[in-house]
Amino acid sequence: MDDERINEDTPEEGEINKNTDNQKESDTVEETVKKEEKSKKKDKKSKENSLIEELKSKITEKDDKFLRLAAEYDNFRKRSAKEKSDIYASSKADVINEILPILDNFERAAQNSEADFESYKKGIELIFNQFLGVLTKFGVESFGEEGETFDPALHSAVMVVEDPDLGSNVIAQVFSKGYKLGDKIIREAVVKVANT
Repeated sequence: MDDERINEDTPEEGEINKNTDNQKESDTVEETVKKEEKSKKKDKKSKENSLIEELKSKITEKDDKFLRLAAEYDNFRKRSAKEKSDIYASSKADVINEILPILDNFERAAQNSEADFESYKKGIELIFNQFLGVLTKFGVESFGEEGETFDPALHSAVMVVEDPDLGSNVIAQVFSKGYKLGDKIIREAVVKVANT
């Protein structure tokens, strides 16, 4: 009987083998699951790394484009400043080139000691008209004539006079004409104003 009890309490060999086989299968399944999880983690990590590398590459590309754009803008700014300076110098040279013949004519008039007063006066008038022609060529206009209405934006009143023959705020006398280039006032006309 004791032997039977021992047999009842102890599992048979087949059951032990079955349990061992089940344990091995369970271990194998767990290992497979763990391997799959590791593989998934590696794949996920690999995808993350490749995404990070791709993003780094895009950032580097954008940085390069930005630096190139900044360099192009800087070159454009320098080129524009140089062109502006060249245009300014060229414009000044053009104006001086137009004024030099007038200067030559003044020198000739000053050196002509044999001319009578009328000839000398006529020469000065010709030089004056030549100079006005140069101003007109460059778009310079004069303003500030007697009888015009006084405009404080264009005229500088240095004297005021009461004159019943003139209207209110009328220019009575011009001491020096004003000049403008387009809408830009180069010099205000200096005038005497009547009846302010």
